[in-house]
Amino acid sequence: MALASLLTSLLCAAFALVFYQIYEVRISRNSKRLKLLKTLGLDSSNKKIVGFFHPYCNAGGGGERVLWTAIALLQRTEPDVVNVVYSGDVDASKDEIISKVKARFDIELAPQTLHFIFLHTRYLVEDSTWPRFTLLGQSIGSMLLAWEAMSKLVPDLYVDTMGYAFTFHVAKFVAGVTVGAYVHYPTISTDMLARVKSRQKWHTNSDAISSSPILSKLKLLYYRIFMYYYAFSLCQASFLMVNSSWTKNHIDAILQPSDHLLDFVHLFTPLVLLRLWSSPSPRGAQIVYPPCDTREMAQFPLEGRERVILSVAQFRPEKDHAAQLHAFRKLIEKHPEYANPGDQHVRLVLIGGSRNKDDADRLESLKSLAKELGIAEHVQFIANAPYSEMLSWLSKASVGLSTMVDEHFGINVVEFMAAGIIPVTHASGGPLNDIVIPFNGKPTGYHATSPETFADAFHEVLTLPPDEELSLRVRARTWAVQRFSEEEFERGWMASGWKDVLS
Repeated sequence: MALASLLTSLLCAAFALVFYQIYEVRISRNSKRLKLLKTLGLDSSNKKIVGFFHPYCNAGGGGERVLWTAIALLQRTEPDVVNVVYSGDVDASKDEIISKVKARFDIELAPQTLHFIFLHTRYLVEDSTWPRFTLLGQSIGSMLLAWEAMSKLVPDLYVDTMGYAFTFHVAKFVAGVTVGAYVHYPTISTDMLARVKSRQKWHTNSDAISSSPILSKLKLLYYRIFMYYYAFSLCQASFLMVNSSWTKNHIDAILQPSDHLLDFVHLFTPLVLLRLWSSPSPRGAQIVYPPCDTREMAQFPLEGRERVILSVAQFRPEKDHAAQLHAFRKLIEKHPEYANPGDQHVRLVLIGGSRNKDDADRLESLKSLAKELGIAEHVQFIANAPYSEMLSWLSKASVGLSTMVDEHFGINVVEFMAAGIIPVTHASGGPLNDIVIPFNGKPTGYHATSPETFADAFHEVLTLPPDEELSLRVRARTWAVQRFSEEEFERGWMASGWKDVLS
């Protein structure tokens, strides 16, 4: 009895503390808002604050281009909106981030209507913090990180631009804010469940799990439960933008309730109260293709290209740079002349952002792999290159390489095509369904699935007759510039309904 009484007292104290913290967040909302506007030298009478939750805003990848293009758009078209970015980049100042955005993306940001809330608990969403139950750990961590964000400043509209759907609960129920999102990639997908069910080894399904029938069944149950509550989180958003048809199909499928067993079990958990309170209803996702600044790239010459196979992708595990090295090794094996000095020599250049120690370690392991494969002298790695250097490589490379399986979109592939580079991509996701597709009935690039088929595609591009090669480059550029421009992105963003929600 004494133990039960103690546990009850502790539980009541915990609930009291949580509700007190919620009260603190809401009661201090106006004072913190006025303080921010005063710091920026702005009149507080008619300003609206849009908060962008993007803990890695200084990473320099495609997701960051979406963030900064959206903010630049709001700065041009909505003078009464103050843009706040919740960032975990505590080692960078506001001026340094703005300068990097200019250098990396050539996007001008006005500091007068831009503010950063720096978060000190970003480690809670790092892979390394959660070596087991990573999805669950990162999702709980994101909620704690969002709590830190809301405790520092409550916006008028909360927009997640990195894929942390579980933070919607914190913004909506703790801070009382309307939420929306731009989803680059579903946190969990039906493909992930299928791989676990079929016991396929993957970077999200280790050999220890895939080789064990019992562990595979347990992980499948874990994934089912996680997807159930991920769908519930997505339903809290007043608008959902996605970056491709692949992402839309997955998000729409997740939003459709189909797990009746978990529906029943859910009735006997305290979380049923949250569902009854919020009464979420699934809403379809709207495709807004990411922006690609194709204007300068579209001016690059199409002829006289160097024999360079170019990769542009952050050094993250899902980008599968190791597959690129194996594909290049297979090319050299099949065609040794490409390794010899002279006109036939081919190089592989990998340009990418390195966000943290994990990425830096991964880059070093890739360099070691290149040595093991005997191709190091033909491979060049470039980390955190400025925008000007990336443009230089885009202006002279012949082949663009992307090996990520189920790439949600692929801004790098669009950049290849706009620059006049012939893309060779994995036959899945956005590159297969949205980007490298026929234009006027003719191909705009190549797809592959294995080192052998990638090597064959490289060889085919490198041996195309000059007239066919030029025609292919023209088609790829024309399609990319026409379909994936910044102007198309801006039209889609403005039509998403965010402004109606803010009003």
